[in-house]
Amino acid sequence: MADEPYALFADWMAEATKSEPNDPNAMCLATCTPEGRPSARMVLLKGVDERGFVFYTNFESRKGTQLLANPFAALCFHWKSLRRSIRVEGAVEVVSDAEADEYYASRPRGSRIGAWASQQSRPLEGRWALEKAVAEYTVKFGLGEIPRPPHWSGFRIIPDRIEFWRDMPFRLHERRVFTPVENGWAIETQYP
Repeated sequence: MADEPYALFADWMAEATKSEPNDPNAMCLATCTPEGRPSARMVLLKGVDERGFVFYTNFESRKGTQLLANPFAALCFHWKSLRRSIRVEGAVEVVSDAEADEYYASRPRGSRIGAWASQQSRPLEGRWALEKAVAEYTVKFGLGEIPRPPHWSGFRIIPDRIEFWRDMPFRLHERRVFTPVENGWAIETQYP
């Protein structure tokens, strides 16, 4: 394995992109409720660099409110076809408006309208209510630009721990843990 976690992540993601049939960028995001209970769901990774791992959501959603109240999270990537996983833990920050605007503008038009129409994580009277909201926002924005909603942006998880796990025969798996230190990363190999 490589001695730098972001390079190793890029290598593993490239392999996953070739082998996973759907959403190789899918990751389980774990947050915490105000009562201290864990809460997990699948989201899509939309960016990664030396600053951290980025995804986008509605700030008024369950995950959005939890992250704004308690800015720490964990991620888990699992690529069954490769028999590998990566776990990430760390603090969370909101991405800049410029980053959120750039990503939002890259989304399909229907997804941008959906960001306005969906009251994510709140009760839905029926599918018709969502379809009605989509129709209303489609008319409102017409053929013009669709601005990013004020309640929609991204979060970046800034890792203080990244663990790479690889399946090995006889359950003698490989585990390598990276933790940030001044001018680089400390690397620890752990028992399976």
